Amino acid sequence: MSRKIIKIGSVEIGAGRPIAVQSMTNTSTADTASTVAQIERLTKAGCEIVRVAVPDMAAAINLAMIKERISIPLVADIQFDHRLALRAITAGVDMLRLNPGNITDSRKIAAVAHAAKRAGIPIRVGVNSGSLDPSFRNHRGQVSAEGMVASALREVSLLEREGFTDIVISVKATDVKTTIDAYRLVAQRLDYPLHIGITEAGTALEGAIRSAVGLGILLSEGIGDTIRVSLTGDPVQEVHVAYEILKTLGLRQRGITYRICPTCGRTKINLAQIATQIQHQLADITEPLVIALMGCVVNGVGEVQEAAIGLVGGDGEGTIYVDGKCVKRAVPEEALVREIVKITRSYLAKS
Repeated sequence: MSRKIIKIGSVEIGAGRPIAVQSMTNTSTADTASTVAQIERLTKAGCEIVRVAVPDMAAAINLAMIKERISIPLVADIQFDHRLALRAITAGVDMLRLNPGNITDSRKIAAVAHAAKRAGIPIRVGVNSGSLDPSFRNHRGQVSAEGMVASALREVSLLEREGFTDIVISVKATDVKTTIDAYRLVAQRLDYPLHIGITEAGTALEGAIRSAVGLGILLSEGIGDTIRVSLTGDPVQEVHVAYEILKTLGLRQRGITYRICPTCGRTKINLAQIATQIQHQLADITEPLVIALMGCVVNGVGEVQEAAIGLVGGDGEGTIYVDGKCVKRAVPEEALVREIVKITRSYLAKS
């Protein structure tokens, strides 16, 4: 992780601070009600920094209305027109994202840097493979990790030339290996905090897999100070996947960690349905907790010893454990969801 600390509103990143989870709205930023409603859902899910698109001046002006109605830092995503960045700053945003691929005039970048410095807000230099300036593509016109990093370094040098150093960097590609290589390179060259992600990763399944592979490798190497999982669809899913990645690596703990048996011919209860219903009914829980849901005694007895709440399935019934101790035997299959939900909530209420 970066040794430099950058403050984005109330959230600090870098220098060993907890890795912050970000997402981006997909509503019209000019629509205050729908954007705020989505941000509230994201906040409830655990999103700590939210970014919104600023495609035009109407959206830029409306940022002030959004900002005063939300509780987490607001990042303005700026493309093509630096005047939108200047207006976003006056609206009170907590951070700007500038794309070096489509705002390239050094005078315009300098104007934004001066305004951001006066306002005391950071700038993310957000390089993206899909909008990389052609001058940074290789001789075959292709995107490379080296070219993406060169683009970021140029933008950083322009900002530093203006005395601006509250910088966060991202170098996201759709290709996982290119992304990993780019972040490794930039982490070697600069000590600014890194926002990591796989861009345009896809819909829920493939996007989660690509993000878990790419971000998991980077995070395990100590690269990354804040993350966004880019998924097509409801952005709340991005937050859930981000926390699962962080929990898997032991970097953040939020909500329930489930250990669920894949099932086999020994399973005599509908564990998939039971697990799905339990996850749905306990989705509001934010306290760290381990629940083990196992289909039979082979691995079940061992797994429940390591969980706060555990289930070991039998023939149309199950045994429920709390902190490794049996509390209910021969619970009928149709009552397992209800009992586990009740026991879990009671357990948390007492802790």
